[in-house]
Amino acid sequence: MKDVHVKLENVYKSFGPKHILRGINLDIQRGEIIYIIGKSGSGKSVTLKNITGLMRPDNGRILIDGYDIHNVDDNMLNEIRQKMGVLFQMAALFDSMPVFENVAFAPRRFTKMGEEEIKNLVRGKLELVGLKGVENLNPSALSGGMQKRVGLARAIALDPETVLYDEPTTGVDPILGAAVDDLISSLNAKTGVTSIVISHDMTSVFRTAHRIAMLYDGVFRLVGT
Repeated sequence: MKDVHVKLENVYKSFGPKHILRGINLDIQRGEIIYIIGKSGSGKSVTLKNITGLMRPDNGRILIDGYDIHNVDDNMLNEIRQKMGVLFQMAALFDSMPVFENVAFAPRRFTKMGEEEIKNLVRGKLELVGLKGVENLNPSALSGGMQKRVGLARAIALDPETVLYDEPTTGVDPILGAAVDDLISSLNAKTGVTSIVISHDMTSVFRTAHRIAMLYDGVFRLVGT
């Protein structure tokens, strides 16, 4: 039997009269790379926000390892969220912090690591995404592709079980896009992390995805390899 890590059951979400999700169902297997595709405004980002608990569905359930994340107390929700990492569309780094502090943000806040442990962790995560010697640079000194890599290093700082990517290749050239795809694949191979990716970039989808889920008119019309 396959190990279902994230399960969406009959999830609905509307904003006033606008119906975005009309009863979506999806099983995401542990350790897979699944891409969610669909036209702009189809509900892809809304789906991610419901999975992370940033939005609450009007109806339906979202289960992560069997826990209904919208029916648990705040402590349990925070515990579940700490097992997630998010790479935002434009990296969303803290401009006022150097790279080191960006990657160290979650370990400082949510663990009791000492300074030397944090230093080793940050260096290790940056090396994992192919960056060395950038710890003291500010985000403004980095290219768009490097910012994406730092954003991914920050997203995996707490060794999450799930990483969610919102349009990871948007705003980068095809060569950097291919490098981002390689990062997603290599991170999955090295750590076994479950990867949920939103993308319009079909080249990336066919290069990287284990499965594809097509969202159209509020439901997943096709899910498969």
